[in-house]
Amino acid sequence: MKISIFEIKPWEKKFFNKALKGHNLDFIKEPISLENYQSSGDCEIISVFIASKVNSEILNKLPNLKLIATRSTGFDHIDLAACKNKGVIVCNVPFYGENTVAEHAFALILTLSRNIHKSYLRTTRGDYTIEGLKGFDLRGKTLGVIGAGHIGLHLIKMGRGFDMKVLAFDSSRNDFQADVLGFKYASLEEVLKNSDIISLHVPDNPATHHLINKNNIKLIKKGAILINTARGGIVETEALIEALDKKILAGAGLDVIEGENLVMEEKHMAFDKKTAEEMMSLAKDHILFSRDNVIFTPHIAFYSEEAIRRIMEVTAENIVSFAAGSLKNTVPAEQKNNLI
Repeated sequence: MKISIFEIKPWEKKFFNKALKGHNLDFIKEPISLENYQSSGDCEIISVFIASKVNSEILNKLPNLKLIATRSTGFDHIDLAACKNKGVIVCNVPFYGENTVAEHAFALILTLSRNIHKSYLRTTRGDYTIEGLKGFDLRGKTLGVIGAGHIGLHLIKMGRGFDMKVLAFDSSRNDFQADVLGFKYASLEEVLKNSDIISLHVPDNPATHHLINKNNIKLIKKGAILINTARGGIVETEALIEALDKKILAGAGLDVIEGENLVMEEKHMAFDKKTAEEMMSLAKDHILFSRDNVIFTPHIAFYSEEAIRRIMEVTAENIVSFAAGSLKNTVPAEQKNNLI
């Protein structure tokens, strides 16, 4: 089968050449777009990552397409309804980095709680004073986990290992896990009011978009820290800035932000193509970057050696299974989206 793999790194080519031996492979380093789809016009399978926006316009350019294998858990970058209309199957990598993302979230927690980022910058300037670098212990503090799924449960285990109390908000409850791990379920409002550290682990969909917003951010316990390694759209940027300005939040650790593609990809800086709303979002993001109590990492919570290997292995399995006439890890067309 002819397969086009987009957003590919040089070292990933060797793996896919071996794992998909016998197929006709085409590697493109950029995300799929109307500018570069031509070489894949007759392909039957494409594999993409999250920067590739596979919409109806793209699908119309790929008449032979039968399968989209996204190398992610999330699939909000793919128009599932358009795929269903075209008879295109979508498969993903359901689980690969639960512990990976949770570990990154906890790294952000530790960095903020002990002012590691400030200490590092100070010592690089030859300044070894400790004034202003006093941190706080995690033991006895309350960790609020919004979204107690696979990633959230890993974070809960880590929090309990630090002897923290844990409150969790989720649309579904697993009372057995709560008993085993020693945490309590609570409403969103209770988590916001009582947590010293709040970590987000939910998808960005119509029900969760701006889940943290101007209306409820005022409920947050004064001096708390907010961690977001899920999706930028879960947090309303204006609300986050307001909470930092008013010292409701003592700090934030962000691996994702609203409009992050505009910030992270230079090609998205063509001002004549952007709406006023997008530019406003970009400006607000820069305001966040300038604060010494805000840590931003460039969407790398998933990015470990082991997690990337698992992504490639499952993606290859999805494609091989499809080519053999069976399906693995298909995404139902009625689903909205999930986490990366």
